[in-house]
Order: sequence, then structure tokens, then C-alpha cells
Amino acid sequence: MTEHVFNVLFLCTGNSARSILAESILNREGRGRFRAFSAGSQPRGAVHPFAIDLLKKMNHPVEQLRSKNWDEFAADGAPVMDFVFTVCDNAANEVCPVWPGQPMSAHWGLPDPAAAEGTEAERRFAFADAYRMLTNRIGIFVNLPLRALDKLSLQKRLSEIGRDFTQSA
Repeated sequence: MTEHVFNVLFLCTGNSARSILAESILNREGRGRFRAFSAGSQPRGAVHPFAIDLLKKMNHPVEQLRSKNWDEFAADGAPVMDFVFTVCDNAANEVCPVWPGQPMSAHWGLPDPAAAEGTEAERRFAFADAYRMLTNRIGIFVNLPLRALDKLSLQKRLSEIGRDFTQSA
């Protein structure tokens, strides 16, 4: 018997940095148990070059990454999501499409590295910091005993993961 692979969608407004990083991290950390996707409400149309550079440096495949609209995942024939996470405050406050299957959702907001200012080194550091925060949150998520938790307990824990790291960041 094959174990269910959970589909996870990471949402952000532009789908050029945070959600792309999260998609890549979960696809590696959750391989075999999770399949990650990302999208945005107003996609920029391209993945930020600093995100691509960082992911390559961290040995993530980048060939299939693209900035896409979240409507793609609400359309007929789209993968049914088990979890939906917003990783930016704008997307958390927007009216999302109705996701088939009523996935669990939580907000894991973090600063937008694409909006960072300063020298190139400071801007790249913002991407590395976002990568670190997402790696920590996703590491906790992939190790939750999903099958053993009831839906209400799991929903509460998913929200706590975002708050725990937001308060300590």
C-alpha cells in the first residue's frame, strides 16, 4: 500500500522569492511524503535572480521553477491541496480562491527579501535569512505526526509554527 503524498501550496503576492524558496525546500525535505507548489495572487512573471542563485548554491533543482498565478491551482484538473500556507502578509489578507478539498491553511509570514534594500551583499543576506526561516518552519512541519493528530490539533499547530518563528525572528 502506498502512503498518501500530501500536496502543499505556498502563496505569496509576487511568487518570485519566499513562496518559491518554500516550494524548493519542502520538495527536498519532504520528498516522498510531500509535494510542494507555489503561486501568487499577482505573480511577477519571473523568479527573482537572487532566489535562483541561492537555491543553486544550496543544491536545489531550479529548472522547473516559475512564477505563476494561484488561479492555476483552483482550476479544474489542478492537484488537490492538503495544505495551503501564506508566506507574506499581503497574500494572507487577500481573498483566496476556493481550494478544492478544503485544505488546512496557516499563515507563515516573513519579510520579503525581494524588497530588501542596501548593498548587493545585504540584499542577498535577506534571501539567505528567508531561506533559513523557511527551512526551520518546514523542518518542523515535515516532522509533525500528521496521521496521529486530529484536524483541529493539526490546524492549531500549523498556525503556531508561523507565530513561533515570527516572534523570534
